[in-house]
Amino acid sequence: MNTFDEIFSKIKQYPTIILHRHTNPDPDAIGSQAALAKSLRLQFPDKKILCTGENDVGDLDWINTMDEVKDEDYQGALVITTDTANTPRISDQRYRLGDYLIKIDHHPDVDPYADMSYVDSKAAAACEIIADFIEAEGLPLTQEIALALYAGIVGDTGRFMYDATSAHTFEVVSRLMETGIDISQIARNESEVTFQQAKLQSLALEKMQLDESGLVAIAVISQADLKDLGVTQPQASVTVSTPGRIKGILTWLVIVEKEDGTYRVHYRSKGPHINKLAEAHDGGGHELASGATAHDQVEIDQIFQELVEVTKKYKEDHE
Repeated sequence: MNTFDEIFSKIKQYPTIILHRHTNPDPDAIGSQAALAKSLRLQFPDKKILCTGENDVGDLDWINTMDEVKDEDYQGALVITTDTANTPRISDQRYRLGDYLIKIDHHPDVDPYADMSYVDSKAAAACEIIADFIEAEGLPLTQEIALALYAGIVGDTGRFMYDATSAHTFEVVSRLMETGIDISQIARNESEVTFQQAKLQSLALEKMQLDESGLVAIAVISQADLKDLGVTQPQASVTVSTPGRIKGILTWLVIVEKEDGTYRVHYRSKGPHINKLAEAHDGGGHELASGATAHDQVEIDQIFQELVEVTKKYKEDHE
């Protein structure tokens, strides 16, 4: 793993820097990408610094929106990915067109794809790492930058409930709060849903099925469901935490059909590690929260059975 100083030295060398994050972005992906870009723009006003990825970021446009990035922008450019564990999950596969690639992430480093990297799997969020980078290198930290970082940390810690939350996480948050960010408004932005999304959450509960043990849940949301309610695929992410609020459920899947007929698979867990399961299906992530892809109903059934087996073993080992 490289140091912050080595990464900053490389950043200084390039007139054009393009930042990528993962597909189906969450607040940590958007926030880490945006915060690093905004801070570098202030530090290096003569550099061209761009953010790219799919333009539809769901309800996260209050954190940041994407720039228009042309193929020719990559010529001689430095590319930085944030919050992205492996290459299939990099949003905008043109990252390969750059001159040099840096990876900044907090997921397990299962795919060391970059020329230079800083990966700390103990960090609660990629935004925590970016905040430390900004602090260590003396880069600008404005209220706008702090908002993006705080939003990402809140999102990836589940409002500071998850195990990865550490004393250092709160030290970082304290620095961010000193800029005067409105943490109540950020919390509202992350928790509020539209009436249509609320209906989708209800539908996810109606569609939810349990294995015979009652420990594992699955809900599959079709394109027809989304169209009926007027909800986009990114907006459907509000359903991911819904099964976990039910007492007795230990692991669960929320699976959303995409426009091309494949499925976005959301794994969640209250104990069993599920990231290895996701990696077997073109995905990855954290031990208790991961994403993957299913190509058809057969693969969905396989994914569910794999999760049932892992959950069963976990339960036996902890009785």
